[in-house]
Amino acid sequence: MINYIPFLPTYPTVAVIRLSGVIGGRTRGGLNDGGIGPAIDKAFNRGKPVAVVLEISSPGGSPVQSSLIGARIRRLAEEKNIPVIAFVEDVAASGGYWLAAAADEIYADPSSVVGSIGVISSSFGASELISRYGIERRVYTAGQSKSMLDPFRPENPQDVERLKSILNDIHANFIDHVKTRRGDKLAADVDLFTGEIWLAKRATELGLIDGIGHLRPFLKERFGDKVKFARYGSKKGLLSRFGAQIIGDAVDSIEERSAYAQFGL
Repeated sequence: MINYIPFLPTYPTVAVIRLSGVIGGRTRGGLNDGGIGPAIDKAFNRGKPVAVVLEISSPGGSPVQSSLIGARIRRLAEEKNIPVIAFVEDVAASGGYWLAAAADEIYADPSSVVGSIGVISSSFGASELISRYGIERRVYTAGQSKSMLDPFRPENPQDVERLKSILNDIHANFIDHVKTRRGDKLAADVDLFTGEIWLAKRATELGLIDGIGHLRPFLKERFGDKVKFARYGSKKGLLSRFGAQIIGDAVDSIEERSAYAQFGL
């Protein structure tokens, strides 16, 4: 006996992947390829979605994890021939914009923060502090650059020069990614790669995004009122689901708030 109803209408399905938080290599507390990768794979492979949507709210983080996640999205989009649309919530800055640029189209709320196409490295220096209290720093290495940028020693100009060279190379990779993905959409008369941020309207004028739009009304207009949404994202551990909090989670929360705070969020 055939167990189906003939002529039953089917409606288009959009797979929605939530990419939220600081991008980092840690398995707990960060948005990384190892954690979100399985959800991305499922979004492209389950059923036959008419589009995959990236729901982004991230101030950035690790350039490597940003690249890994973005590359996974592009690889699957091309293999499955599925369009990818990004919707920015609070912020898609730095690595967050790297993820957005992996999409074929990018839309945002009028007050969304977009951009910060740059690279940063921050630390501190405490050499004078420990010297004042008679503390002697003892470090032994094999290789003259092994203790590069030791915060408890006076800053070495050669170390700074090496670091800036690395940052410039990563920045060049970021610029290449944005130019490859956005192409002729980018404004030619403005330097977009200084690390500056913009709100959505200006970002649209500069070609960094494609316009103003919210996820549900936009997709209903494009695919019809009957469009279905299948959501995918990283799963929280059992303790996190019941609101348990440990010291590491508290530290992660402070670091994440600090990352968002630089954008006024």
